[in-house]
Amino acid sequence: MLVLKKILKESGSKHIAMGPGRHYKNDRVPDNALLPWRPEKNGQLKWKILKWTGIATIWGFVAIALFILFIFLRMPSLDQLLNETRMPSATFVDRDGYEIRALNRLVGAQVSTKNVPPYVWQSIVAIEDRRFFDHGALDLSGIARSVLKNMHAGRVVQGGSSLTQQLAKNVFLSSSKTVTRKVQEMILSFWLESRFSKDQILNLYMNRISLVKGMRGLDAAARDLYAVPAADLTLAQSAQLAAMLKAPTTYNPIRNPEKSLGRTKIVLRAMYDQKYITLDQMNNAIADAAKPIPVRNDENIFRYFTDYVWDDVLSRLGDQPDSDLIIYTTLDSRQQQKTAGVVRSNVLKNNDKSVGQGAAVIMDKSGAILTMVGGIDYQASQFNRVSQAPRQPGSAFKPVVYLVALEHGMTPETYVNDSHITVGKYSPKNYNDKYYGDIPLKTAFAKSVNSVPIKLTREYGISSVLSMASRLGVGTTLKREFSTVLGASEMTLLDLTTMYAVIANDGHSVIPYAVTSIVTDSGETLYERIPSESLQILQQNTVSEIQELLAETVAVGGTGHRAYVDGITRGGKTGTSSENRDAWFIGYTDNLIMGIWVGNDNFTPMSNKITGGVTPAEIFHDTMLPNNSN
Repeated sequence: MLVLKKILKESGSKHIAMGPGRHYKNDRVPDNALLPWRPEKNGQLKWKILKWTGIATIWGFVAIALFILFIFLRMPSLDQLLNETRMPSATFVDRDGYEIRALNRLVGAQVSTKNVPPYVWQSIVAIEDRRFFDHGALDLSGIARSVLKNMHAGRVVQGGSSLTQQLAKNVFLSSSKTVTRKVQEMILSFWLESRFSKDQILNLYMNRISLVKGMRGLDAAARDLYAVPAADLTLAQSAQLAAMLKAPTTYNPIRNPEKSLGRTKIVLRAMYDQKYITLDQMNNAIADAAKPIPVRNDENIFRYFTDYVWDDVLSRLGDQPDSDLIIYTTLDSRQQQKTAGVVRSNVLKNNDKSVGQGAAVIMDKSGAILTMVGGIDYQASQFNRVSQAPRQPGSAFKPVVYLVALEHGMTPETYVNDSHITVGKYSPKNYNDKYYGDIPLKTAFAKSVNSVPIKLTREYGISSVLSMASRLGVGTTLKREFSTVLGASEMTLLDLTTMYAVIANDGHSVIPYAVTSIVTDSGETLYERIPSESLQILQQNTVSEIQELLAETVAVGGTGHRAYVDGITRGGKTGTSSENRDAWFIGYTDNLIMGIWVGNDNFTPMSNKITGGVTPAEIFHDTMLPNNSN
């Protein structure tokens, strides 16, 4: 202070301003006066502020870096995300090349911008990220635009995430709304943009999005909704799938067609505005999108068959496959749908007669299984009554006995005696206890009398009957008893139908099959059926005579007359087990052999009005009736 006073005195100042409105006369300055400027102390204060600000900034960056590093270390392997492991899938294809079912397909076939129509990926870009090809990992202008719109609306009405961010968030990360997840999203977005081209990112997006039933990829969604691969999508279908990206369930075109159409119009308008499509294309696509999508119940209709096929595939390959498979089958999809509907309707209309279940199988003369209806409702019961249910065939087994008689020289015109017979303790009766006396063999067959097969077996021996059954492919599990010739030994509907297929095939051997080839997704053929030369099981004259007997059964007066369709039905045989527990009809046309069974899984009897000549024969008739017939 003394130094300052000295300086001021030497300067000759009489009045010194020490602050606003404060002046001191002469050279006397109070010792306690406050000075407005102290260069040494003010400099120290500024330095301290800068010093601690810098330190805080450095530690802030360190903390942020450590936080990001901590989050990065907790992220799953980025390379592993691109190479996910999954259970191999199997795609079942019918004889015309149409997909009928996919097993274990969590991920559809791989698609890219190069193997799908351009409008498929353009619809996604147009509605989700129109500047996708112009910005980096983040769309800063899009984020700013969405913030302004959300502030103006007072709520979240628009998102600003880029497709890359969506890929990172929805496909690779969880949906939790946390700071950690958001940072991970940004890290992954920049990583994706640095490693992949825009087309590759778009390919990843298309192959990983989930739109239906938890399955991933556009291809899986296309197959589930439209029954076509992604490469065959139309413009309208592509826009519908793009519309679902906002909320898959809300904008599902089957569940919510009105909401889907509204959102689809927005997608198509965006495509038009961005010059991906023309005005005419937009209007036509809107009209197509307005059409209802048929609800597909095909999967349950085909499940009995595909389950049967899958067991066959595993037995051929020996183990679970390690690659995706395409399984080419013999199924006739249209015939399968018709047959399943006929079986179900005929069973349900006879519920009051204690008919609870039904099954049917159709094969051609080569043994190719064209339809397999294992029950009336797969969701209610997955038990396949075609291949897994041994039941008593009743009189449907009798052709085996008559074949033995024909091979021993009898003819359809040979007379036999129909009268009550007892063999040991076995004393079967005819239906309604009615006997016809001396009648031609073909009449005994058509009337399905019981005494004649027993008498023929007694004459030619039970061994001859069992041997004939073995030649026809059904003799391995038959009991060596006289009751067997009347159908008391159990067999499956598939086995019984195969036996008749040999007769329809002019006595040549028939081995049923359902798979023609098995191919991996890379094109490697694991199995291909090579038809083998059939064996002559029955002589031609014997075949002609048994076919004559089978024709009599479906003629007027025969037990199977309800199965007759003029110009189509060639022959068949009815069968009814004891107490009406099982009712059968096996018949054939020029090219097809069909077996039908109805009954109850718990073996409870049906009404005595249900025999093989009633409901099963009617099912055959309705199935074989041409679609344009009434």
